[in-house]
Amino acid sequence: MTSVDSPAVPAALAPPAAEVRPDRRRLLRVALWAVLAAAFAATCVEDGLPTDRIVLLGWVLAGLVVHALSAGWRRLVRLVVDWFPLAAALLAYDQTRGLADGFGFPVHVTEPAAVDRWLGGGVLPTVWLQQHLTAEWWQALAALVYGSHFVVTPLVLGILWVRDRQRWARYARLVVALSVAGLVTYVLYPAAPPWLAAKEHVIEPVHRLSGSGWQVLGLPRARALLEHGQGQVNQVAAVPSLHTAFAVLVVLVLLPFTRRVWLRAALVSYAVLMPLVLVWAGEHYVVDTLLGALYALAVVLLVPRAERAVRRLVRRRRAPAVAA
Repeated sequence: MTSVDSPAVPAALAPPAAEVRPDRRRLLRVALWAVLAAAFAATCVEDGLPTDRIVLLGWVLAGLVVHALSAGWRRLVRLVVDWFPLAAALLAYDQTRGLADGFGFPVHVTEPAAVDRWLGGGVLPTVWLQQHLTAEWWQALAALVYGSHFVVTPLVLGILWVRDRQRWARYARLVVALSVAGLVTYVLYPAAPPWLAAKEHVIEPVHRLSGSGWQVLGLPRARALLEHGQGQVNQVAAVPSLHTAFAVLVVLVLLPFTRRVWLRAALVSYAVLMPLVLVWAGEHYVVDTLLGALYALAVVLLVPRAERAVRRLVRRRRAPAVAA
């Protein structure tokens, strides 16, 4: 019987040319991320963490655009549709916040100081903290914690939009509601922070230390930019402390679905550190920070209830029309 030699089978077949071609979209995305990260790092090294809400939103949106490029134009359209109303609302808040002290309501200087003196057993907590927390490491940590206020909310919004748009939408509504609640309070109850009360000789000497740690970190320009920005905003927007409110809001929103123990501990520590830094720095009284935490809790509890009530009302109004 004649045997027929079977053709030799190569040990490994070369993949089709299409498979060995580099994914140009992926390379473009990696390159854009590298450029964006380098630009942000260079900005932080030169000027410190950005402290302008709109600038930070711009950085976050730039990152989201890079992310959306991998999903095509529909993802970019969704990005614009989702973020435009939020960005417009936060921009309106920033523009009106500086006007909140121009409605003629009397500025409260003595009352917050009196409450804090009572809480401190006759001693102002700000004065005590400034006398005892003088180490350079603490000043550096305090600068980073204070500066994180301007970064954390936009960053969390960006991460949630990528990972869970439903939670993003809920958090975005809470951010807007908290901003509006704070703004209304600033209009109705303008109040002087400790550093301003000390400047008016109402309380003992208190220094404004929120930017001192940037000098320790070797970033004097960051301190100059922070102080310049502080000089442009409402000086009597102390009640409630929205720095505390937004820190607590982040914890209340993220903690329920954070499983890692170290992340939960970090979130809680952040919510504790922020008011401590604010009181030490002379930016807020203890009572301001307590009210800020209460505002955050109230928003988390009341906004969902208000949304459900509105939905029920809409359904009731539509029901007769459908029945007809």
